[in-house]
Amino acid sequence: METYLDFESPIKDLRAQIEKLRDSEKKNGLDVHTAIEDLERAIKEKTTEIYQNLTPWQRVLVSRHPDRPYTLEYIEYLTEGTWLEQHGDRNVKDDKAMIGGFGFINGQSVMLIGQQKGKNTKMRSYRNFGMANPEGYRKALRLMKLAEKFNKPIVTFIDTPGAFPGLEAEERGQGEAIARNLFEMMRLKVPVICIIIGEGASGGALGIGIGDRVVMLENTWYSVISPESCSTILWRNTDHKMEAASALKLTAEDMLKNKLIDGIIREPLGGAHANSEEAAEILKSSIVQMLNELKEVPTNELVSQRIDKFCAMGVVQS
Repeated sequence: METYLDFESPIKDLRAQIEKLRDSEKKNGLDVHTAIEDLERAIKEKTTEIYQNLTPWQRVLVSRHPDRPYTLEYIEYLTEGTWLEQHGDRNVKDDKAMIGGFGFINGQSVMLIGQQKGKNTKMRSYRNFGMANPEGYRKALRLMKLAEKFNKPIVTFIDTPGAFPGLEAEERGQGEAIARNLFEMMRLKVPVICIIIGEGASGGALGIGIGDRVVMLENTWYSVISPESCSTILWRNTDHKMEAASALKLTAEDMLKNKLIDGIIREPLGGAHANSEEAAEILKSSIVQMLNELKEVPTNELVSQRIDKFCAMGVVQS
């Protein structure tokens, strides 16, 4: 059963009409082929109209769509043969919210790392809603260092509402784990590509977000704070989340305009959830292109360009 967001109700109504026509065709033997074609054309036009005019808050909702593909789905589609998942940070435990391992993309061995959410209540709990603990970031760093050791490029998939904010996470050094990743990722001697595939919230996203190419899928967001949390801090409730979403400049277009990312990857009409295979194919093509570009850059230039890129962000006044 398809899930529709509130602003997609016109599309839902048109699809319901198609289902009624098909039922009528089965029961009465009527020829409804032409009418269905007209409705499908109307759906395409309405979807184009809606998705060309999404507000920042609506893009946030699309990024959270329950049918949207998560990291594991992308990895399974992108890789050829068996993906070899790695486990544990060699210190505390294996964080199920952060996954990673080696896989082949277009014949090239790549280290794939990302936050993983769950499709149902049981899996959301198992994956801690995509919110990694310190051991998740330490596992990610261990795998990055492993990739560097064997001279393999790294691709990270960012999709998190934030790093886990619990007391136990703080006791085990959540801030230090993320800060260590920022420091170490800046100096990795292999190509690093970071892709926001859903939510990109705060330090939870930054912990695997330092790369030579940082790109966003079309209907994703990237910000220091979620619109709801921002609204709660400024207005003491979540009623102003739409206003906060606009003020935060968190969309892919805003991020590219402010030179905080390197590019935007388009999604199929109606969002990645509307056609997961097409979304993955578009993503794969972009990854292959970026890998081919980066492998031509000498190691010393790769690191220095990465450092210069992030140092150029923002304004510092003494």
